[in-house]
Amino acid sequence: MHELSLIIPCYNEEQALPFLYKAICEVTDIMSEQKFEFIFVNDGSEDKTLDIIKNLSVKDKRIRYISFSRNFGKEAAMYAGLEAANGDFMVIMDADMQDPPNLLPEMYGYVKKGEYDSVATRRVTREGEPPIRSFFAKQFYKIINKISSLDIVDGARDFRLMSCQMAEAILSMKEYNRFSKGIYGWVGFKTKWLPFKNIERVAGETKWSFWKLFLYSLEGIVGFSTTPLAIASILGLIFCIVSFSFIVYIIVKTIIFNNPVAGWPSLACIILFISGIQLFCMGIIGQYLSKTYLETKGRPIYIIKETERMNSSKKMKRKKYIKSI
Repeated sequence: MHELSLIIPCYNEEQALPFLYKAICEVTDIMSEQKFEFIFVNDGSEDKTLDIIKNLSVKDKRIRYISFSRNFGKEAAMYAGLEAANGDFMVIMDADMQDPPNLLPEMYGYVKKGEYDSVATRRVTREGEPPIRSFFAKQFYKIINKISSLDIVDGARDFRLMSCQMAEAILSMKEYNRFSKGIYGWVGFKTKWLPFKNIERVAGETKWSFWKLFLYSLEGIVGFSTTPLAIASILGLIFCIVSFSFIVYIIVKTIIFNNPVAGWPSLACIILFISGIQLFCMGIIGQYLSKTYLETKGRPIYIIKETERMNSSKKMKRKKYIKSI
C-alpha cells in the first residue's frame, strides 16, 4: 500500500477550503486502498484560513499543517510541503479547486505502473481568463522555450503527482529564487502530461495580479536562461558599430563637402535613444546581480511559526522553526 501526500499551499483561502476538503475526501474514498496525508501550508494568510485548517485537523487525523510567520509566496509553500511530506508519492495542488481533485486516480494510475516518474497537468483552454492575460501567458511560454534549454509546456499547472525520488531531486535545488515550472524540467525524470479544460475558482479571488505574474515570469527567465545577457552584449556591439559608422560619415562629409555638422534636435533624439538602450541593458544585468545578491545572503526559504506537531509537543528544537537554504 502506497501513501500519497497532498501538499496544498493556502493564502487567504477561507472560502475555498470547505469545498476543497469535501472534494478530496470524495476522491480518497474512491482510492480507499491507498493511504493519504493532507499537508496544508498556510502562507501567512490574513483571514481565517489557519483556523479552518486547525478545525479540520481535529476532525481528520490525516491533516497536517504548516503555518509561516508571514507570506513567503507559493514557491516557498510548495517547498515546505515537500520537505514535510512522508508519502511514497507527492501531490501538489492549489486550494481554489482550479486543480480538479478528481484527476488524482488517473494520475496515480500512470505512476503506479512505474512507466512515469510524475504526472503533470496542463490547461488546454483559458476560458474565464482575461484575453490580455492569456495572450501574454502564451507569449511567455514561447519566449522561455526559445531562450532556454527547458521544455515548459504551455498551460502547465503546478498540479502534479511525483515520485519520492523526483521530490528529493527538487528539494536538492535549494535556491532562494525559485521557479518550479523550470525546476521540474531541469531535474528531468519521465513525465506524463494530462490535459484538462480550465476551471474557474470555486470561491474567493485570485492572488495573482498581472504585475505579480510579470515578475514571476522574469524569475523564470533570469533563473533558467542567460540569453538576456547575450542580447545586452549584442545590442552594445551593434550600437558601437553604428556609432563608429556615423563618426566616419560625419568626418568624411565635413572634409570633402566642407559641410558643417547640423541637426541638433535629431542628435538629441539619438543620444536619448542610445541612453535608453544602455539603461535597458544595465537593467538586464541588474536583474542577474540582484538574484545573485539574494542567493549569497543565505536567507531561509521560509520560516515556520506553527505546526500541528508544535501544538502537541511544546519542546521543539530551533532547527524546526527555520529551514535554511
